[in-house]
Amino acid sequence: MPTLNGVSPVLDSSSRVFANFDLIKRIQLDNAGIVVTKWQSRITGLTVVHLDYEVFDDSGCPHTLEHLVFMGSEKYPYKGIIDHLANRGFSNGTNAWTDNDHTAYTSSTAGDQGFLQLLPVFLDHILYPSMTKASFLTEVHHINGRGEDAGVVYSEMQGRQNTSADLMALCSQRTLYPVGSAYRSETGGLMEALRKLTVEQIHKYHGMYYVPHNLSLIVTGKLSSGTQSLLSVVQDKVEPIIIAHGQDRGPRPEGWKRPFMETPSAKRGLIEQTVKKIVEFPEKDESQGELLITFTGPPPMHFLDRKALDILSTYLTSSPVAPLNKDSYIYFSEDTRATMVDLPIYIGSIPIEHLDRFDEKLVASLRRIAQEGIDMGRMSVVINRDERQLRSKLESAKGETLSDTLITDFLYGAPDGSDLSDALDEMKYYDILRTWSSGDWVNILTKYFVDANYVAIIGKPSAHLAEQLEKDEKARLAVQIEKLGPEGLAQAEKDLEVAKQEHEKPIPKDILTSFPVPDVKSISWIPVESALEMGKSLELARGNAPESSLAKHIESDGSPLSMFVQYDHVKSDFVSIHAYFSLANVPDRLRPYISTYLAAFFALPIKRVSGEYLSHEEVINKLDDETVAYEAALGVSEKFSEVLRVTFKVQPERYASTVAWLRDLVWGAVFDKERLHVSAAKVAQSLPELRRDGGNVLSSIWFESHFDKSSTSLASAVLPQSEFVPKLIAELRETPEKVVSDFEELRRCLTDPSGIRFSVTGNVLSVSKPRSIWAEYFGDLLPGSDLAPVKLTCQTLNELGRNPVGKATIVGLPTIESSFVSHTARGIQGFDHPEFPALGVALEILNAAESYLWRSVRGSGLAYGAYVTADREAGLLTFMLYRSSDSITAFKEVSKVLTGLVEGTIELEDTTLDAAKSSIVYGIAKNVATPSAAATNSFLDQAMRNLPQGYNLKLLEKYQAVSKHDVLTSLKKYVLPILSSSSSTVVVVTAPSKADQIASDLEGYGFHTEKRTLEVGSDEDEDGSECNSEISSAASQ
Repeated sequence: MPTLNGVSPVLDSSSRVFANFDLIKRIQLDNAGIVVTKWQSRITGLTVVHLDYEVFDDSGCPHTLEHLVFMGSEKYPYKGIIDHLANRGFSNGTNAWTDNDHTAYTSSTAGDQGFLQLLPVFLDHILYPSMTKASFLTEVHHINGRGEDAGVVYSEMQGRQNTSADLMALCSQRTLYPVGSAYRSETGGLMEALRKLTVEQIHKYHGMYYVPHNLSLIVTGKLSSGTQSLLSVVQDKVEPIIIAHGQDRGPRPEGWKRPFMETPSAKRGLIEQTVKKIVEFPEKDESQGELLITFTGPPPMHFLDRKALDILSTYLTSSPVAPLNKDSYIYFSEDTRATMVDLPIYIGSIPIEHLDRFDEKLVASLRRIAQEGIDMGRMSVVINRDERQLRSKLESAKGETLSDTLITDFLYGAPDGSDLSDALDEMKYYDILRTWSSGDWVNILTKYFVDANYVAIIGKPSAHLAEQLEKDEKARLAVQIEKLGPEGLAQAEKDLEVAKQEHEKPIPKDILTSFPVPDVKSISWIPVESALEMGKSLELARGNAPESSLAKHIESDGSPLSMFVQYDHVKSDFVSIHAYFSLANVPDRLRPYISTYLAAFFALPIKRVSGEYLSHEEVINKLDDETVAYEAALGVSEKFSEVLRVTFKVQPERYASTVAWLRDLVWGAVFDKERLHVSAAKVAQSLPELRRDGGNVLSSIWFESHFDKSSTSLASAVLPQSEFVPKLIAELRETPEKVVSDFEELRRCLTDPSGIRFSVTGNVLSVSKPRSIWAEYFGDLLPGSDLAPVKLTCQTLNELGRNPVGKATIVGLPTIESSFVSHTARGIQGFDHPEFPALGVALEILNAAESYLWRSVRGSGLAYGAYVTADREAGLLTFMLYRSSDSITAFKEVSKVLTGLVEGTIELEDTTLDAAKSSIVYGIAKNVATPSAAATNSFLDQAMRNLPQGYNLKLLEKYQAVSKHDVLTSLKKYVLPILSSSSSTVVVVTAPSKADQIASDLEGYGFHTEKRTLEVGSDEDEDGSECNSEISSAASQ
């Protein structure tokens, strides 16, 4: 154990001092099994919080500094060394985010050994980063040899700055806050400011705010030696470095003003009068707009009012029967600020003819609700359900659930920790709110919304602005290129190359190897006990003991079932019921209906097995009253999309009634034409916004390129839905009987007994009748049949998907300025392929933070993200570029790296291989880090992937056995083909101004190109959109 001056400090539950650190506050949350301690160094002012549980301008300085922090530090002057070391310690690198009032740097590890050895390096990077000119050029902003602007931060803001959300948010901030307030700033950095920003400005900002007395270290999770091990590391390895820098000036140095609390940003009053402003955003579809309305709320430490407003927003919007959720998508949120919190309300997909006065309509609706009073029966349901959901979050993610509260307390809470108890003990507010009358709720609704002034920002789509931005950017670049001239452009390219070479300075191996890779045995895995009914008998999961308590519990409850049910028991306060319905038998013409079916699933009237008829309002109210959560979706986490999944999470005593709900909602749903119309209309409302997003459009075009009409993912993608849903709405008006008949046919196909699998996860042992209730409700519907294999997405590939060769599709999207790109080749198909461990390690090596793709693409400022993914279900391998400022150069750089690795001109080092294997351990641990995730993965392995329980844990041994030769062989066989037109396809979604050049460049690589532009045409379809295409071929050039 670390020592201090030869003496080992000892920390127990009564200790109030540990070396330099004084205990500020200790809080025990008995209902969540959490102990929170807050410590502060009396020497340096550094704050340390341990959450222990069982298992001012637009330069973008805060954001750019966030990026530069990871580029090396004073003690570790090597670009990316922190991520290299993190990857060795059962982590997947580091991350960060910047908000208006703070920047948070994060790292997660599996187990505490890697975390504690990384911590001093992590803090050294934050307090003493190197921040070189070279780092600034690649990570923030540079001009390349063609006169174009690039850089990681620049690419990120290029993809964001002219989106509706960013434009509206910035206008709102400028209207709400006076000049001199830091809350007015775009902390990410506006592109025009980033082009002028200097590294010296960032140094100055860092010197002002990155000081120990303005830093809080928040650690969540169980440490094997408790809080003492954390404080010991900080005391022995961090405090001496801070003191050596002369920063031993205590918690409050002379002249220090606490940011936001003691600066001009705190000077802010109520909104004196309602203000409305219009902000245009680039979009050729001018049919729908958006609205952002911001009210002012209570002071940040008024926790009861804040919780009441949170509950009230849920009451108003949380379900199809909520008072404000009848016509539009409305989202209430909260932004914590120094004097009072902001209460933004976002409304999307508003028909343009209603946009200008929609804020008045909303306030009138709120006034009507206040006049009519609150439905106290439904409010009781909302409060109880919200509490259940909080308990569920605390069970699965204590750290993530409470870390925001700890950050807010550091920023705005009392320095003595006196606000912390009230901030963390959220449960007590439920008891208080249960005593409130309708009048109390009306008072808070009236105070903060009905009688309050607000700032309304109206977001209007503008086709003209889309064209103007494109023209302006071309003109700006032309001026920039002319100003630089040939010599200036050559110098810019030279400066960039020098910066990249500086980053390539190798990290000494002895530094990397001085951080030992932890023992996998140090990780505590959540035990899962599994048993499954195969329609004939009960089988134990391979690895479970024959005397399994779960098996005994199930066998004691009636006879074997005639259907497939798998039980996965974990220690939990909840139980989840899942139903998986195969879509294999659904006719292709009905696949586009599935999105609307899912949207309507919980919002249809039903006829219960008892004969009782429930309206859709009664269905929703009863479900909200009885469940923690419910969901209907395709697959699980974007996998197994040829299966429709219905999930309920409930307390164990609700198990039997939930099984009944499952039958009634699927087999007893009444396809009422009015309810179907409402659901289809909501889907239609969401589509224009989805079509503005480069990632969504890329996904849609990618599915169209590689999959046939039997693909449910293709049928559900944004562009096919944009064509189908308006036609469905028209048919519901004109021939509703036909539509209802189609939905009934869809249900008949879904409920074919050969394609149904049930799953029970969670605390199965606490359920009194886990088995017999299935026979009671499903015995007559599922009398027994052979179970068909799960339909996989590889079965829905089209000819190009089965043999991805030669085609490039380039789509111009006016709403974006950067590029989203996918290069696709054939990969490994199957979940137990003997060559996958080598490919898995190879991809981890490529994708790891500060590894090959990161350095060659992100490190050169060519894109915000670059990675290769293996889809083992479809058997495809895809290289992705996210928010790329120069996708062709990024492709060239990746080609150099991959070719160099395979040919041996770029060395694959042992330390890189070790780090990749360590990161894989983190990925597997994260995938089963909560009780619900561990149980769900047990089901997916056995029932969907046909693997033994715990297969991924057993796979760890195979990953560890992978050699460098195995990795290089896998790179050559599976990854290199994504670089060649003879073995890959390309899909690009980019700004229209870049489309021609990208197409021309791809033709030079041998691809046959097809160019499209998403726009509104004069002869528009019913959905108001048109996709113009132009096809060319490299062979014809």
